[in-house]
Amino acid sequence: ITVAGSPQTGTILNDEMDEIKLDENTSRHIVQVLRMQETEKVKITDGKGNSAECIITAAHKKQTTIQVTGFDKSPPAFNRLTIAISLIKNMSRFEWFLEKATELGAAEIIPLLCERTERQKFRHDRMLGICKSAMLQSMQTWLPVLSEPAHFNEVVSYAMHQQKMIAHCLKNDKSLFSSEYNPSLESIIILIGPEGDFSEKEIVKAMEYRFVSVSLGSMRLRTETAGIFAAAWAYGAKMVNE
Repeated sequence: ITVAGSPQTGTILNDEMDEIKLDENTSRHIVQVLRMQETEKVKITDGKGNSAECIITAAHKKQTTIQVTGFDKSPPAFNRLTIAISLIKNMSRFEWFLEKATELGAAEIIPLLCERTERQKFRHDRMLGICKSAMLQSMQTWLPVLSEPAHFNEVVSYAMHQQKMIAHCLKNDKSLFSSEYNPSLESIIILIGPEGDFSEKEIVKAMEYRFVSVSLGSMRLRTETAGIFAAAWAYGAKMVNE
């Protein structure tokens, strides 16, 4: 499976396409890494649920040409789960989160800038590449929408999701995420804080915008682990309901 485009950039596939010229990066991967040649079959996706069965008609590392022989459109892996999660000091662990959340079918990922976030340089192109690789590895056709880092107040005030939750460690009235999560809804967002948790001010702010306080369980999870937990729970809920 190779990528022809993504929700952010690139070609959007449709059933009227006949011939596609792949970009240089994809062409190089096909010819030099996979060592594929003319007449071989390849499947491409645009990351928006569209995929096409194709045959290579011209294999060249600069620009490979493929002929479309079949088209398919897939529904999202599960309901629209958005994970808004703080950036963390160790970016390799954040990249690991991106990979696993993509494999589990998260619809959108928003890197959060919170009061206690230790800001790191965020290379969007690199992070998006990790998501693309994870999508292909897990044989999916939907790529999560990966936002640029956004400030906590901005995300909270503009969130229009049907279900809104904030996971934190303060000992106040909280429901279990597992009991609050409603897989029948079309849009859900969960906020996950940095090392040191959200500040009390941020938690109050979220609740003012009708975010529900939730707990992920009795153990205190690392930021990236909490994000993967949320994605995995949503994936499991979808499997149960199928």
